[in-house]
Amino acid sequence: QAVADTSRFQVISNPEFLKEGSAVDDCMRPERIIIGGAEAAEVELLRELYLPFSRNREKLMIMDARSAELTKYAANCMLATKISFINEIANLAEHLGADIEMVRRGIGSDPRIGYDFIYAGCGFGGSCFPKDLQALRRSAEAEGFEPQLLRAVESVNQQQKGRLFSKIQRHYPGGLRGKVFALWGLSFKPNTNDIREASSRVLLEALWAAGARVQAHDPQAMEEIQRHYGPRADLQLVPCKDDALKGADALVIVTEWQDYRVLNLDKVPQQLTDRVVFDGRNLFEPEHMAAAGLTYYGIGRGQVQPACRY
Repeated sequence: QAVADTSRFQVISNPEFLKEGSAVDDCMRPERIIIGGAEAAEVELLRELYLPFSRNREKLMIMDARSAELTKYAANCMLATKISFINEIANLAEHLGADIEMVRRGIGSDPRIGYDFIYAGCGFGGSCFPKDLQALRRSAEAEGFEPQLLRAVESVNQQQKGRLFSKIQRHYPGGLRGKVFALWGLSFKPNTNDIREASSRVLLEALWAAGARVQAHDPQAMEEIQRHYGPRADLQLVPCKDDALKGADALVIVTEWQDYRVLNLDKVPQQLTDRVVFDGRNLFEPEHMAAAGLTYYGIGRGQVQPACRY
């Protein structure tokens, strides 16, 4: 009986850097290709394999396996850190009377910082950032290292997911029982149906616990929400974003789908009983909402009272 020759067997680390909603494009046009732990012959094989994806420039980066693995985790943790940082500054801006959108534009104009991942909101979710933060933190702790910054990024994000509900509670000091909220956005980000670690779930569960009902819309994630929670008397999933407004007291925006950026300011104040909008992604300008007769709450933009009442 022949025995396989395992003398040339190698484990090579080749982490992926694919984003949900654009994975195919990320695969076809990668920014970098990380190869860890390969010897010279294997590097040449992988260079040939990846040649169609790196014709415009050399994208291969060769390193040891552990550095390649840490690169993967560090990249996602760095992006998560930027998000938690801008969210913390947004919360500070509300205390200081500043506008986080002005601050974002100011700091983003510095090329050392840039505009990517510095949009304030109601927290990040999905399958990558939370998981990779936890994995790297636990790996550090297993080595006896205390990852203080990673812990802080996680903590800020968990608190940020409750910001919308806190704003809603403050607006309704008499309680939320019997209130109806139109909710736009259930997926953790646009262009996916993924609801893992989504901010919408934290908000839904808090509203239900307070006795409120929700009329929700999402272009892709409603089946996932239905599968996760099952039928509920306090949740109605509607086929159109405008249907969610019918009979609602207030509008809450959780996911920045492109379609949600279009708001009919001639009709919305009449459709919402309490004429109030809680914008968890800062899609709208406060002065436009106030001019339309709406009370507006953004993230890091404070509260804006309507300039007129209908």
